[in-house]
Amino acid sequence: MHTEHRHSRRAFLCGTGGLMTASAVMGMGAASAAGAAAGAAEELALTGEIAETHYYLTEVRLESGFERESEYITATRTALHTLEIRDGSIQAILEEGAALTPDVPRYSAGGKLALPAFRDMHIHLDKTFYGGPWQAPLPRQGKTIMDMIAREEILLPKLLPTSQRRAEALIELLLSQGTTMARSHCNIDPVSGLKSLEHLQLALENHRDRFDCEIVAFPQHGLLHSKVDGLMREAMAMGVQFVGGLDPTNVDGAMEQSLDAMFQIALDHDKAVDIHLHETGPAGVAAIHHMVETVERTPQLKGRLNLSHAFALGTLPEAELDALAERMAAQGVTVISTVPIGALTMPLPRLREKGVTLMTGTDSVIDHWSPFGTGDMLEKANLCAQLYGGRDEFGLTRAMAIATGDLLPLTDAGERAWPKPGDAAEFALAEANCSAEAVARRSARTATFHKGRLVYGGVARA
Repeated sequence: MHTEHRHSRRAFLCGTGGLMTASAVMGMGAASAAGAAAGAAEELALTGEIAETHYYLTEVRLESGFERESEYITATRTALHTLEIRDGSIQAILEEGAALTPDVPRYSAGGKLALPAFRDMHIHLDKTFYGGPWQAPLPRQGKTIMDMIAREEILLPKLLPTSQRRAEALIELLLSQGTTMARSHCNIDPVSGLKSLEHLQLALENHRDRFDCEIVAFPQHGLLHSKVDGLMREAMAMGVQFVGGLDPTNVDGAMEQSLDAMFQIALDHDKAVDIHLHETGPAGVAAIHHMVETVERTPQLKGRLNLSHAFALGTLPEAELDALAERMAAQGVTVISTVPIGALTMPLPRLREKGVTLMTGTDSVIDHWSPFGTGDMLEKANLCAQLYGGRDEFGLTRAMAIATGDLLPLTDAGERAWPKPGDAAEFALAEANCSAEAVARRSARTATFHKGRLVYGGVARA
C-alpha cells in the first residue's frame, strides 16, 4: 500500500535555488513509517544552523539493499537510521529506536533520503551572469571560438567589478543543490590579468568552512595566442592547483607547441593539468594522442592529466577508441564530460568499461556561452541515465556515480557502501525514497551538510 508523504514547504527547507519544488513522494516498503516521521518533524522547531560539533541526526533515510523479482532489480529497500556526527565525521550509524546519549543534541532529518554530497568538477565560477539581472547570450550562429573570445574581451571588464559577488551567489546555488565540492576554471588572460583569480579566491575564502573548490588557471584566450605563459606561472604561485589549456590547434594554431608549453608549466610548478579540448576530427584526436604519449614518457604526469570535454573521443570507431581508452586508463587520465546532447554523444559507458575515470560538471551557469546551466548535478546524472539506457531501478542508481565521485549508497550487489562509520559527514537530504527516484525526478534537496556542518537548508530540532 502506498502512502503519500506531505513535506514542509517552508522556504529555507526548499533550498534549491528556486529550480525545484517540493513534491509528494510515493512511498514503498518503509514508507508509512517515513510519512509518520516526516509529519512529526513538521511539529518540531526548524533550524538552519547546527552549532554543535557533536550531535545526532535522527530519522535519516538510508538505502539498505535491492528488491529482486527473478533476475530483475525492481526496487530499493530503505530504512530510517540515526547518524552520530562528531568533528566532521560520521562516528556511528544507529538503527531506529537505538538508545541515544541523553546530553548529545538531536536534530531530525524528518525521513529525508541521504545522498552523498555532489562534486561539480567543471564549472566557471569567475565569469557568470548569475546573481545579477537576467541576460541571455548573444547569438552564436556562424561564430567561431575566436569570435567568442573577442566578445569576451569586451565583456570581462564589465563583469570584473561584480565577479566576486556573483561567484558567491553561484556557490550558494551549488550548495542548495547538494554540491559541496567543485573544480572551477578561472580565466587567466590579458584583459583581466590575475583579477578574476583574485576575486574568485576572495569568494572562496568567504565560504571556506562551507565549500571546497580546486582552481584551474584557464588561458581562455589561448596559452600561446594571448601570450600568458608568465601570468599562468604567477597563478601557480598564488596557490592554483591545475594548469589549464584550450584547443591547441584551433586557438593556438600549434598543437604540439601549445601542449608542450602547458605541460612544462605543470612540471615546473608540480601541478596537475585540466585542459578544455573541444576540437573534433583529426585535430582533436591528434591532441589526445600527443597528451597521452607525453604522460607515458613522463612519470611525473601519471594520474595528473584531465581532459575536459574531449569531444574527439566521440568520433572514434570502437576499436580505435578501445585501444586509446586502455592507454588512458593505464596512465590515470580522467575524462570530465558535461554530458553533451545533440549530434555528438560521448562514449562514456565504453570509457568506464575500459577503466577510465569519469567526472562531470555543470560548466557554464548562465553566462555569455550558455543560458541553460542550473548548477544541479542530479541533472547530469539524470541526463546520463536517459542517454545511456539507465531507465530501470538499477541503472538509475548507477547513473548517480558520475555526480558523486563514484560514491554510491549501494554496491552493484546491493550491499551498503555508503555511509559507513568514519566517513566524512558530507551529504544532502532529498525528498525521495531512494537514489533511483532522486535521479529520475531530480528530487528537491532540503539540506546540505559539509564536514558535519549544516551549510544549506534546514532540519528539525528533535
